[in-house]
Formats: sequence, structure tokens, C-alpha cells
Amino acid sequence: MKRRIVVSLVFILAIGLCAGVVWFNFFRDGMIKQFFANMQPPAQTVSAAKVEANTWTPAISAIGTAKAANGVELAVQVGGVVKEIRFKPNQQVQQGDLLVQIDDAVDRADLANAQAQVRLAESNFERSKALAARGIAAEATFEQNQAQLATARAQEARVRAVIEQKALEAPFSGVIGIPRIDVGQYVQPGTAVASFQNLQSMKVDFTVPEQMAEQIGLGQEVRMGNSETDMPFKGRVTGKDPRVDPKTRLVSVQAVVDENKDGAILPGQFLHVEVILPEQPNVITVPQTAVISSLYGDYVYTIEQEERAGQPAQVVKQVFVKTGRRRGGSLEILSGITPGQQVVASGQNKLQAGSTVKIDNSIDVTKLDATKLANGR
Repeated sequence: MKRRIVVSLVFILAIGLCAGVVWFNFFRDGMIKQFFANMQPPAQTVSAAKVEANTWTPAISAIGTAKAANGVELAVQVGGVVKEIRFKPNQQVQQGDLLVQIDDAVDRADLANAQAQVRLAESNFERSKALAARGIAAEATFEQNQAQLATARAQEARVRAVIEQKALEAPFSGVIGIPRIDVGQYVQPGTAVASFQNLQSMKVDFTVPEQMAEQIGLGQEVRMGNSETDMPFKGRVTGKDPRVDPKTRLVSVQAVVDENKDGAILPGQFLHVEVILPEQPNVITVPQTAVISSLYGDYVYTIEQEERAGQPAQVVKQVFVKTGRRRGGSLEILSGITPGQQVVASGQNKLQAGSTVKIDNSIDVTKLDATKLANGR
């Protein structure tokens, strides 16, 4: 009897112990779940920007090629032996300065002979003119002497022209490049001497799509520079082709920069060009880095105030937007958000809808490289 009681007690204790272990495990798992459910992830540090309605200055962007308003490849007009080179590379020369002299000794001898022939022809002409006036000389003799004088003067002018052609002068003021000939070298007509450019005024040729050509007019302001964010040079549109290239569907446009300070723009240089269009008011813009592209469309993270665990918190929400034009570091928003809202401008790669954030705007994201910002750097 006692043995049965003992066995029963042991059995009951074992069951109770097992039940307690099972209950403890359930209790522990529940507490763990409750703990993690109530535990909030740490707030991510992001930079934010305010959605604003600004005055938008639209522009047509293009890539152009610079060339000097006055620029030529100097060449000799006649052949001969180079007697003298009177310039050095990158020298500033004035219009009319002698640059290259080709040996003209034979031509100057011919000039002396031509001048003598002119003097003889003039003497014969004056004599026959006086005799004809008295009725002594025949009219045919007078006309013959007159023709001989004209021929002698034409020969003299021809020799002078050849001598002038052998003295190559600067056609305008500018900077001359590296000489491509040497003293003593025999040159043929058309031999290149050097590149000669006036760098004070530059032309820039570029093309625009046919759909935008009608927005460009003569005198329109143009900005240009080495990059899209650095356009220190200003100019104006001076010409536009009246036809569309049927192969490229583009229209050629030319602009002029009147002040090329310190020769910063060089002929042949590629430039980023913006043709400035009339201003438009009340355009909603955000930094370009605030907009994320996905398979489902473009979206931004807006920052809203909510209560989390009894405490105020800044929470992000994913909002899809419709984008428009880009300019500088700004992007036009056509729909999706309104002025006054805050959007995340950098650090989005660490976020998802519902994440809590803290804002650090110690760095102006609109002045940094967009690629780095998109990576949260």
C-alpha cells in the first residue's frame, strides 16, 4: 500500500515537472516574441530637404564645339624659299604684322625693270600726246603709246602683287601657333605655316532636337562651361539653321562668347551648353538625389511625425512621384508630393517604408556628386 502511494506521488511529481517545463518554454518564447516586437530598430541618419515651389529657369542642354570667331590655318600664296620667320609660338601679333618672308630678290629685280618700262612708256606717251595735239603725230601712234603705257603699268602692278604675296602678314590680331616651316625651306603654294586664332571672341556650334528648335531665337542667352555644374561663360545665339538634318533629326545652332577671358576656351574644345528659356513660377522641385528609380516607377521617402512606443519619432513613407525636367541639382516634380513636405535627400539605401530616421543636414546635398549621395556617402 505504501509502495503504491509512493509510486503515485512520484508519478504526479513527474507529470507536474514536465508540465512546468512545457509552460516555462511557452512563457519564455512568448516573452522573447514580445520583447522583439516592442523593440524598435535604431533610427537611421539621413539628410532631408524641403519640398519647395520655386521659380524655374528652364534650359535646353547640348554639347557644343568651340572655334575662334576669327581663326585660320595660315598658308603661303606663292612658292619660294623661306627667307625669314618673324614670329614665335603662342606670340600675340597685331593685324598687318609681317610673319613670314619668302625670298623675293628676283621679283624686286623684275620690279625695277617694270618701273623702267613704265617710265619709258610714260615718256613716249607724253611725247606722242603733245605731237598729236599739234596735229603732227598720227592718231594711231598716240593710241599705241597709250596702250604700251597701260601694259607697262599693269606689269608693274603684277610684280608688286607677287612681292606682297611673298610677305605673309597677319590678317587680324590674334595668337599664332607653332611654325610648321623652317628658314631655307622651299615651300609650294598653299603650304601651311601655322594656326592663327583670335581667342578674344569664340563661336560655339551645337545641335538641338527638332522638337526644341522653335524655342530658340536669335539673341537668346546661352551659358557654357566644361561641366554641367560649372558654366561660367555667357554668350548669345547668333544663328540657327533653317532646316532639320534628315539623318539626325537635329537643328544646328551657333552662339558667340564675346569675352573669352584669359583664353580659357580653346578652339576645338567640347563644352556643355545651356540655352536659357523664359522663367516659370511655382514649379515644385526637390534635389535630384531624393528621387529613387525602380521597376514600378520613381519614388521618394517623405518624413512624417509619428508616435512610437509612447515617444515622438520621425518615420519615412514611400511615395511614388511623377518627375519632369532636371536642372543643376534639382528635379521637377509634377505630382505625388506638395510644397512644405520633407523628403529624404541622401541615405535612402538604408531605409524601407516605416523606418525611423534622424536628420543631419550638416552637408548641403545639392552641392555634392549625385552618385555618391545615392550610395549614402
